[in-house]
Amino acid sequence: MDLFDEKGADGSSRAAAAGGVVYSPLAERVRPSSLDEVVGQEDLLGPGRPLRVLIETDQVPSMIFWGPPGTGKTTLARVIAASTRSEFFQLNAVSAGVKDVRLVLERASQIRRQGARRSILFIDEIHRFNKAQQDALLHSVEEGLITLIGATTENPSFEVIAPLLSRTRVYVLKPLSAEELEKILDRALGSDPVMRLQRIVVQDRDVLLRLSGGDARALLNGLETASRLAPADAEGGHVITRKELEEAFQRKALAYDKDGEQHYNIISAFIKSMRGSDPDAAVYWLARMLDAGEDPLFIARRMVILASEDIGNADPYAITLATACFTAVNVIGMPEARIVLSQSAIYLASCPKSNAAYMAIEAALEDARNGPEAAVPLHLRNAPTGLMANLGYGREYRYSHDFTGHFVEQQYLPDELKDRLYYRPTQNGREQTIRDRLNAWWKTRQR
Repeated sequence: MDLFDEKGADGSSRAAAAGGVVYSPLAERVRPSSLDEVVGQEDLLGPGRPLRVLIETDQVPSMIFWGPPGTGKTTLARVIAASTRSEFFQLNAVSAGVKDVRLVLERASQIRRQGARRSILFIDEIHRFNKAQQDALLHSVEEGLITLIGATTENPSFEVIAPLLSRTRVYVLKPLSAEELEKILDRALGSDPVMRLQRIVVQDRDVLLRLSGGDARALLNGLETASRLAPADAEGGHVITRKELEEAFQRKALAYDKDGEQHYNIISAFIKSMRGSDPDAAVYWLARMLDAGEDPLFIARRMVILASEDIGNADPYAITLATACFTAVNVIGMPEARIVLSQSAIYLASCPKSNAAYMAIEAALEDARNGPEAAVPLHLRNAPTGLMANLGYGREYRYSHDFTGHFVEQQYLPDELKDRLYYRPTQNGREQTIRDRLNAWWKTRQR
């Protein structure tokens, strides 16, 4: 079939399979054909949410869907075409070139001259189009000849040229949750005639959901392969067990439940390994989480916390690195994010440790919550009005930069807490320097 073979509104071929035999994969057979059938992406498609409103009011702009595989980018493009009764063209950036783009644009121009419906051009993996190929789309997108929908797993800020990016809206699609994957699984088992005919039963659902890693296509492809591997029972049905699923995915299903005990046990082991300065153990538990499909941003967030709670000023750079790690993971996504997580976990595990900053705020919070509501000393108060200045606000305040070493002895805590010591720096790493400096200032105060 060439580029312009007749297709249905949802983009699927109308050619019937010979003899009624189904050749298309399960993921294609159960692909949603309407908005109400789409599972997931509630932030965009829930009632009253922005993208749903645009689709329902037939005001669809050119857009780019950015998200990991199997989150519904292609499905959503086809549903939009069907919902808005648009002519639908699909190209894959891996195999298509400028010539293919121009053929679509010529056909779209013919359709417009005939006064027919809108033309939607869906380009899968648009990040693989080079600059010349993307440039070829600019004029047609700007004048509205086509409504462009691009799909990418890469950050469009880096992979799509600025002029094209400025003419489109970017919508971020998230990995599907276990609950959303289970809805898709139930639909496939209940609505697909092949699954029903074979009387497929999935015995180890949690294994299938875990191996799918938030990817609906992986779930359905794995289910279909496992159904072919599962032997028929005495009644002609097929029961899919852990064994068939691991063979289908060619992976061992590690015990890990994102909402259960193993989730908390493994993240605990990961944090305690870094706190205990064992980079090898930290990387192992990191690998366990990533292989089981844990959200990399969840891991990165925990590392930011550890950098402050368990390293603190022993290595002030740790919090900078951990925050940069979170940003990088958010920008590049998996699978490359595993390298950033590994580098950061190794560094944090190898840092000198101190929980002095954590202990300081806990002790200060205890006094703030349960101690007296101490007044701010007069010399530290602000005096924005003449009356306040006359009352002595800020009168005896001593400006540190006017003194040698930019330090002057002065009381900053309220009278009731003036001798309180919250921060007790350790002798580890950079905190030793801080300790020495504070000790020197303390001696000046004593003198």
